[in-house]
Amino acid sequence: MPTPHPQPRRYRQVADELRHRIEAGVIAPGSLLPSESTLMAEFAVARGTVREALALLRAEGLVMTEVGRGTYARPIMPVRRLASERYRKELEQVRSGELGTSFTADQQVEWSAYSLDRSFVEVPATEPMAELFGVEQGTMLLERHFLFRTHGVPQQMSVSSLLLDMVAGTPVADPKNEPWPGGNTSQLYSLGHTVTGIHERPRWRMPTPDEIESLQIPGGVHVVVITRQTYVGERVVEVAHIVRRADLVDLDYWIDLT
Repeated sequence: MPTPHPQPRRYRQVADELRHRIEAGVIAPGSLLPSESTLMAEFAVARGTVREALALLRAEGLVMTEVGRGTYARPIMPVRRLASERYRKELEQVRSGELGTSFTADQQVEWSAYSLDRSFVEVPATEPMAELFGVEQGTMLLERHFLFRTHGVPQQMSVSSLLLDMVAGTPVADPKNEPWPGGNTSQLYSLGHTVTGIHERPRWRMPTPDEIESLQIPGGVHVVVITRQTYVGERVVEVAHIVRRADLVDLDYWIDLT
C-alpha cells in the first residue's frame, strides 16, 4: 500500500495563497491584506493559523505589519546602482566645486535632498582595523558614525575611520562640517592628500537590531556590508564599513585587467 504524501501544514497553505496573490499583483504593493478575521473566515482556520502564515510572509520580506494600520504588501522601492565610477565623480567635484558626493550620485538626488546624522569619537584601532589600515594595534583613529538620508528617508549607515594624527585639529575632524561636498575625497584633498585608489569588499548578512530600526528594514531582508579602504599611494588613509538594505542595491563593478 503506497505511503500517503503528508499535507503541508495549514498555515503554509494560507501563506502560499497570499504569496501568490502578492506576486501576481492581486494584492498590490503597499495595499493592506485582509484582516485576520476575514482570513479566518475565508480559509476556515483559527486565528493562530493566520498569524503563523503572516509571520512566515514577514520573514520572507513580502509583507510588513504596523500597529494601528495592519499588515500590508511591502511597497516597491527603487533599487540603486552602486558602481565603481561613483568615486570618480567625487574627483570631478573636487575640481569643479560642484555640490555632491558619491552618495548623492548613487541616489541620483540633488544636494538639497541629502542630509545625514553624525557622531564622532576617538578610539584605538582594534586588531581587525589595524590590519585594514596596516598600522599597529592601538593606533588612534577618528571614528565617524553616519546615517545618510534622502528627502529625510534613511538609506545608508556607515562607520568611517580616519587616522587621527592625519586629521586632528582640522575641519575634517569637526562634525559640524558634515555633510562635506565631495565627501572623503574632498576632505583628504583639503589636507593635501589625493586619493589614488579604492578597495571595496562586499558581503551579505542579516541586519542587527540597530540596523533594522535605523534603516527601517522589513523582516527577511538582508543587508549588504561594504568594507572600503581608501588609498593615497600605498597608504590606507580611511576605512569604512557601509551598510545598506540588500533588496535596494545593485552592485556593479568594472574590473580593469589591462
